[in-house]
Amino acid sequence: MAQASPRGTYLQVSESLRQQIEAGGIGDTLPSEAALMSSHGVSRNTVRRALKVLEADGVVASAPGIGWRVARGGDRRSLAEKMTDLIAEDSLSAGDAYPSEAKLCDRFGVSRTAVRRVLAQMEGNGLLATVHGKGRTVRALPTPTHQP
Repeated sequence: MAQASPRGTYLQVSESLRQQIEAGGIGDTLPSEAALMSSHGVSRNTVRRALKVLEADGVVASAPGIGWRVARGGDRRSLAEKMTDLIAEDSLSAGDAYPSEAKLCDRFGVSRTAVRRVLAQMEGNGLLATVHGKGRTVRALPTPTHQP
């Protein structure tokens, strides 16, 4: 990136990567962060912010031990949406046990840290309750977010 952008350099990098992915210029796995830093002339922090933007949009996903992978088709909902929708998908009602962290990691193919972050959000929103030694239970059913 030649000059500072009022839009944010990380947004320029994310848009450049998005275009490369859509054009087929990037295969299943993105180049390393070091290679992206070199090719775009930016810092590691800028690359990471750009990748987080693409991750939030469902364009890429972090693969522990591998790097960043292109998310091809499939479910483009965020992890928070998937975990919230799981209550309805599994026909859970208030008082029912919510799946364990390990089962959620396996089901969604994400790290325990990512699962814990979303579980904390769900608890903060009043959807789940944690009982020490018992696990998590559904506290309330989510309200529909889609407008008809």
